[in-house]
This record gives sequence, structure tokens and C-alpha cells, in this order.
Amino acid sequence: MMETDLAEINSDVRDDPRLGKVLDFLNRIGITVIERELQHATFLPGLDLGPGCIYVDYGKLKYPGDMVHEAGHLAVTPSANRALIGSDQQDKDWPPQGEEIAAILWSLAVARELDLPLDFVFHPNGYKDDSSWLIETFESGNFIGLPFLEWAGLSLGAVRAEKEGKPAFPKMLRWMRE
Repeated sequence: MMETDLAEINSDVRDDPRLGKVLDFLNRIGITVIERELQHATFLPGLDLGPGCIYVDYGKLKYPGDMVHEAGHLAVTPSANRALIGSDQQDKDWPPQGEEIAAILWSLAVARELDLPLDFVFHPNGYKDDSSWLIETFESGNFIGLPFLEWAGLSLGAVRAEKEGKPAFPKMLRWMRE
């Protein structure tokens, strides 16, 4: 994306109807989004995580779809550890690789649930330049990380879903890990 396009996105990021869908969804599942000016550099521009919440600085937010992935980190973290996010008690190695992969797959489920284009969440300037590969992989039905979501009780693969008479991924049994 060209710089002029980014400036245009920043100027009206709050008016993006896709962002509205995301904010409504996060509120519905219990993830609080708090608007605040972020004084320090963050991994994703305009976003930071706190105890069970997302901090957003709309003036610095470049890619509103990044909010979905950050919410995924909160969602796949055990509830007892969610309150430690952003604090001195947070594990220095958080998130573990398994939860990182699960947050990516959780983001796909949200995109499907909200009928968002995959490149809104998996934009070309994210995911260590693997966003195209992720989209192709997911569109082919290869859901990397699904065993983790099953293990955490969040979703089911096709075989288990059929045996249990429940919906298969990308449908979720629940959105937040206990």
C-alpha cells in the first residue's frame, strides 16, 4: 500500500464500517477496547494490550484489521493469565508459539463470522510478509492451529464436529478461553 493510501486510511479509520463490526463483536464477546494516546512505540502501530483489554490510538492505527489479531491473543490466553497481560507479572515469553498460531486461526474465524475480507485482517504489511500464504492456506481448508483450538475447547475440526453433531471450524463453540 502506498503512503498516501495509509494517510487516507488514518484520517478516516473510525469511519470504516469493518472497524465498527469488529468493535461491536469484541464488545459482545467481552473484550474491552479503550481509546487512549499511546506514548511509546508498540509492536503494531496504534495498538497495545492490557489486562483483558485492547488499547487503541486511532491517530496511530494503520491497519484496523490488526485489532482482530490482538483480540485473538486475549481470547486464546487462559482467563487467569489474561489479567496479567501488560503488567510486570506477565510471562516474558508471552505469547507462546502455540497461542500465536491459535490467535491467527481465531482471527480467521472472526473474519468469517463478521463476513470480513481476509486481507482486512491478514493485510500485506503484516504477518512477517506471510499474509498471502496464510490466506491461500486457509482458503484451501488447511487450518494450521486447529488442534490447539480444539484442545482449548474453542472449536472443532470437521471429523470431531460430525461425531459430536456440532458445527466445525470456522464456527466457534465459544470465543474466549476459560
